[in-house]
Amino acid sequence: MPVINRLADLTDEITAWRRDLHENPEILYETVRTAGKVAELLQSFGVDEIATGIGKTGVVGVIKGKNGGVGKTIALRADMDALPIEEITGKPYASKVPGKMHACGHDGHTAMLLGAAKYLAETRNFDGTVVVIFQPAEEGGAGAKAMIEDGLMTRWPIEEVYGMHNYPGLPVGEFAIRKGGIMAATDEFLIRISGRGGHAAKPHETIDPIVVGAQMVSALQTIASRNANPLDSLVVSVTVFQGGNAFNVIPQDVTLRGTVRTLSPEMRDLAQQRMETIVSSVAETFGATAELQFTRGYPVTVNHDAQTDFAAQIAEGISGVGKVDHNIEPMMGGEDFSYMLEERPGAFIFAGNGDSAGLHHPAYDFNDDLIPVGCSYWVKLVETAMPAAA
Repeated sequence: MPVINRLADLTDEITAWRRDLHENPEILYETVRTAGKVAELLQSFGVDEIATGIGKTGVVGVIKGKNGGVGKTIALRADMDALPIEEITGKPYASKVPGKMHACGHDGHTAMLLGAAKYLAETRNFDGTVVVIFQPAEEGGAGAKAMIEDGLMTRWPIEEVYGMHNYPGLPVGEFAIRKGGIMAATDEFLIRISGRGGHAAKPHETIDPIVVGAQMVSALQTIASRNANPLDSLVVSVTVFQGGNAFNVIPQDVTLRGTVRTLSPEMRDLAQQRMETIVSSVAETFGATAELQFTRGYPVTVNHDAQTDFAAQIAEGISGVGKVDHNIEPMMGGEDFSYMLEERPGAFIFAGNGDSAGLHHPAYDFNDDLIPVGCSYWVKLVETAMPAAA
């Protein structure tokens, strides 16, 4: 089950779509041009149904198999949005939009799913129905959740859902996946500390929020080192410490901000509970007051066992034995495909992008050599999950 010849032949055309998207990046829910291009191409492929405006600017295409779509319904998802980063690749197809670029490869994800849709609409060598999902606002906007709230899973009776993301550093043609938590929950926190300001030469007359904040930063690190099981993954990072603006003034207030990353609901709850206790108790110890705002972001991306095995089987059929990592280490980055996996069984897989700059880096570029591999993965997944009757 290697790369499909027809998809190899289509690679130049799919690459042209990808590079057009790369030149014209749009962030969050602003993916109006991108969604229009996707809908236009889906229409040219002759898909059976196209719906736009799902989750504000999402697009859904429906392709029915040889039996008219009777039977199972499987969904494949690609993200469309770019990032607020200034591109430095120097490529001839580099971003034309200042301060915006496809630094995570969503242009490639969209192009590969379009290529698979074109092939599936041409051949229809399957029974059942394929729903191709083109989602906005993965990068912090929870576009997957918005599409679900617009009826994505119920308007089309989706039974399983699959996602794919490119992976810099993994050779092109190889895949990686794992059962259970594969990407972390992404929570944010904001701590406001109030003390009593005054002259820096008279600290005894103040309640110094800088000192309180410093103690709090240290204490928060004990959540991972002393409260969590060492075998469980937990990150608490304070990334902002703001307070004061003069060398001789102890400020009245300090603000701390940061992120918490976990790979299980239990660790997520533990982190929040311990933060609440630490913030209040440390502030009280020094006579200050403090307020914690803990904002839950994307949940843990949890792959379902049966669908993970199936996805790995398909990937191995394309790449060959030994070219699929079945138990990749989980990542502490987040992914809003997690919302879809909370609604339906499915799996999220990584596909090698080769020796490229890392994701979210201004020198990153999607590797077009991945296109026939990724398209073949989508097609073979559909044709194997819903084989056409003889």
